[in-house]
Amino acid sequence: MPASAHTAPMSVADSSTVHPPFASLRLLAGQALSRAAGAPLVGGNRVQLLIDGAAHFQAWAGLIEDARHYVLLENYIIADDAVGRRFRDLLIARARAGVSVALIHDWFGTLGNAGRAFFAPLRAAGVLVRAFNRPRVESPLGWIGRDHRKLLVVDGQVGSISGVCIAAKWLGDSARGVAPWRDSGVLIAGPAVADIETAFRDSWAGLGAPLTFPAAPQREACGEVALRVIATLPAHGAMYRLDSLIAAMATRSLWISDAYFVGIPTYVRGLAAAAADGVDVRLLVPGSNNLPAVGALSRAGYRPLLEAGIRVFEWNGSMMHAKTAVADGRWARVGSSNLNLSSWLANCEIDAAMEDTGFAGQMQEQYQRDLDNATELQLKGRRPQLQAPLARNSRSGSSSRAAASALRLANTVGAAIANRRVLGNSERGVLSVAGGALVVLAVLGFWVPQLLAWPLAALCAWLGLSLLWRRWRPPGRARRDPTAGAPLER
Repeated sequence: MPASAHTAPMSVADSSTVHPPFASLRLLAGQALSRAAGAPLVGGNRVQLLIDGAAHFQAWAGLIEDARHYVLLENYIIADDAVGRRFRDLLIARARAGVSVALIHDWFGTLGNAGRAFFAPLRAAGVLVRAFNRPRVESPLGWIGRDHRKLLVVDGQVGSISGVCIAAKWLGDSARGVAPWRDSGVLIAGPAVADIETAFRDSWAGLGAPLTFPAAPQREACGEVALRVIATLPAHGAMYRLDSLIAAMATRSLWISDAYFVGIPTYVRGLAAAAADGVDVRLLVPGSNNLPAVGALSRAGYRPLLEAGIRVFEWNGSMMHAKTAVADGRWARVGSSNLNLSSWLANCEIDAAMEDTGFAGQMQEQYQRDLDNATELQLKGRRPQLQAPLARNSRSGSSSRAAASALRLANTVGAAIANRRVLGNSERGVLSVAGGALVVLAVLGFWVPQLLAWPLAALCAWLGLSLLWRRWRPPGRARRDPTAGAPLER
């Protein structure tokens, strides 16, 4: 639908063009968005939408090749494959040319995708490399929080925020008939690049000594797009607050795409309330999942959405990995955050939220094109059914799905045990999985108690020793939590 058809008060960028009462409302809306996101609205930017891996890799490679002062790259997965090696060679070439290069990769995300041998040539060439949140003896559960960001900054002049990792699987496999992954990102030029760079420098300082080379002077306005850079940290919940606020503020449409949707009850009720008010709420999700149990848990959450009048579509391609939203043709979000508790409360994420009718119009057009390759789910009987069969391809994805699904399982089981709310029909299926698993564990406990006793004893010992270590370690050797922006010894 045309962007001009939407006039909801979701932007503050053009408040001077409306009557004073409406200008005041827009100022209040802008204040609410800034406080929810923990990020100011920055005007004067130029933004380019990037679709799928090939476009990202081409744009990123060109920016790195043109770098003259420094390159900052932070990504959840960097794989030892053709794409990963290409970017490794580009970074090495720039470092040897005297450009400062700093790279952050997530330890868990890269685990199994690239080893020490992959990063050794980077370090040898002078590239600064740090891994986020390696497991530590004194923090048994500290590894759960991940750096799920995908960002690039070159010379402080241009930046990128995306859902694309540096791995060949985003390109698909034409020889095997596997289509490229569907993903989205943005290139940003203008004053907002400074906020992307600040997010990287804060992450870097959380893993050791700060970067020694200074940031470039903040770039002057070069476009007309106003946006927020939302760099979230574990337990901050900024993206959850913003997503919930947008669901409450949308008046005409809210179109969402998400790779690993595991909506918690409060957010689902927010979407349902919007749909009840006549908002056209749509959700585009992957049609396949390489972990069947996780896929079943995710799909179990669709029924409440469908019953509320929310339209749910499943992507027909190999993988829908985009994390986007567009509301009322005025507001759009692109980045790394999924709509689940892992992204909202456990991970470091980064997203860009644009308040611009032109960019939002592009997002709406792309969304409509995506729906041409998707199948809508319909309620038939007890379970959501597809209108037409889908081609299924088992592909790997982010580890956030497993954590988010585990949190959904824990939430549903906790609600059943505490009897704190009435469970929906879709949630009752989750109880059979949890109940069966507990019965199996009980049988094992009765017949072979060692299978449960030894792992439990080891876990208790690990937790106890880690707490004692934290209590008695010398102050000078204290490490700071990477999720809190503190140095870690490497």
